[in-house]
Amino acid sequence: QVQLVESGGTMVQAGASLRLSCAVSGRTFTTYALGWFRQAPGKEREFVAAIRWITGESYYTDSVQGRFFISRDNARKFVFLQMNSLRPDDSATYYCAAFSPTHWGQAAPAVDYWGRGTQVTVSS
Repeated sequence: QVQLVESGGTMVQAGASLRLSCAVSGRTFTTYALGWFRQAPGKEREFVAAIRWITGESYYTDSVQGRFFISRDNARKFVFLQMNSLRPDDSATYYCAAFSPTHWGQAAPAVDYWGRGTQVTVSS
């Protein structure tokens, strides 16, 4: 079992930066890839970024490449999503997720565990 709790979502203006946090716990979480997904109203949930817990290797969806950065704190058991140059179309509920490394690199990896989400709203 893996438990994921997100925090940090809020309302910001376009161009601002924001960091989301995900507290990770559970006996086996280090065997999973940790990632962020998002879902805007009326749209499907989409992959944003992922990181390997042990190596720190990461990958991103094209729309956030160069603006968003995923990282982890092994000691404190957190995964972060640093979001820069935010745009109104980044507005969504952001979910922390854990998925099997066998799905690493996929554009839409199958997720084993989800957090409850944190809301990000970017105003123009």
